[in-house]
Amino acid sequence: MPPRTTDSTPERPDDDRAPSTDPEPEITGEREAGARSDSAPEPGVDQRVAAVRRAADGGRRWRALHLAGCAVLLAVAVTGGAIAVGGVQDRGAGVDAVSAAGALSPGDLARGDLDAGIASLQKHLRAQPKDYGSWATLGVAYVEQARTKGDPSRYPQAQRALKRSLGLERGNDQALAGQAALAAARHDFPGALTHADRALKQNPYNERALCTRIDALVELGRYDDAAKAADTADDRRPGIPVFTRYAYVHELRGDVRTAREALERALSSAHAPADVAYVATALGQLAWNQGEYKTALGHYARALAADDAYLPALEGRARAQAASGDRKAAVRGLEQVVARFPLPGPLVALGELYEDRGADGDRAKAGDQYALVDAWTALARAGGANTDLETALAAADHGDKKEALRAARAEWDRRHSVHTADALAWALHVNGRDEEALPYARRATATGYRNAVFLYHRGVIERATGDERGARSHLKAALDLNPGFSPLGAREARTALKDLEGNR
Repeated sequence: MPPRTTDSTPERPDDDRAPSTDPEPEITGEREAGARSDSAPEPGVDQRVAAVRRAADGGRRWRALHLAGCAVLLAVAVTGGAIAVGGVQDRGAGVDAVSAAGALSPGDLARGDLDAGIASLQKHLRAQPKDYGSWATLGVAYVEQARTKGDPSRYPQAQRALKRSLGLERGNDQALAGQAALAAARHDFPGALTHADRALKQNPYNERALCTRIDALVELGRYDDAAKAADTADDRRPGIPVFTRYAYVHELRGDVRTAREALERALSSAHAPADVAYVATALGQLAWNQGEYKTALGHYARALAADDAYLPALEGRARAQAASGDRKAAVRGLEQVVARFPLPGPLVALGELYEDRGADGDRAKAGDQYALVDAWTALARAGGANTDLETALAAADHGDKKEALRAARAEWDRRHSVHTADALAWALHVNGRDEEALPYARRATATGYRNAVFLYHRGVIERATGDERGARSHLKAALDLNPGFSPLGAREARTALKDLEGNR
């Protein structure tokens, strides 16, 4: 085992400021929130949302000159709110689970209340600042908190906690796996793969590293390698995290039956509410992709019965409601989601629902949602995340088309996944470059992945290039697969298909 370094200075587990130069400074944790009702917002949410919305207001007034400054302002505002208010929700789970003998494991943390687990880790590290394993777990917890709460300001905190762990125990697999997870969360997938491989060299059975390795290979478009990695992970560490990734690899290759079976297997082994919510939501998303809205709503209901605040399930339910014709419930649900966590996906979905509804003031409301996407991407960049894919997808339909193409090209230079191929194809199309777009649209659909948006994009591009037969085939396939895939896109697909049929 490599020798430990002599740098044992603990970092403040909750503070974005530079650590003290004192050899053993006092660790001041986030202020622990008192008990609250389940319906009350987490401390810090209001500050985060307000910061994003203030930046969006500024972006609408001075978008061209002000967006770079917004990133800095958002980082300061959101990070400051996180420090001052904290992020601890005390529901009694995990708060007292940490003793002086050791902190929570990553698995324990995932099964319990995340914010309470973080508070417990902070408490433990005040008493045991040289516990490298707990620093690694805290770093991973910050990554998960950033993901689940839409708060990229946690990424720098995660980076420092993981660096502290490696400073105390060089090359420990927990911290290396945490670095892999952080890189993946920031969309640095080559880096994620490198860190995961380093962690697996130390410990071939590290579950987080095995899972992140699959994620990185998928996002890099290396699907054959991802399938092999999923088989390896299933042999070494079968369980919910591996089953869900195994399912996604098969879904990307068009094998929906195997994907569903793997997710059902995962759900049958899920007992903790967090696990049930996660897997049931994945089943809901799979059903949604196949246009099975009633089935999807059933899975989302099960997820929300386990965790009534689980954001992906709330968003998925709203999308399924919209596709089923219950637009009022869908708008209400997405408004609740973006009021707490203004993330690009639900913001665009809500904006499109406003546009499709077309009532007085709805166009302005839609514009507000699209402006918030710009603000969120600025915040994410300030947290060190790459947001080019999100920028390309949102800007192509609802923003600066030239910026969409720039972002899509930049992302394609980094990775060749079906999602980046589709984003680049569509960005080229909206910029009037359909001949260039067509090979990428074909590549996006080449694996057999059943995605109505990809089929719709390919059909529109084929129509623009004069291939009416191909356009009819793919537009019809999109609507047959998932007729409510997008409030605006599905309507445009139906109109285009009707025109094509009339020209036969």
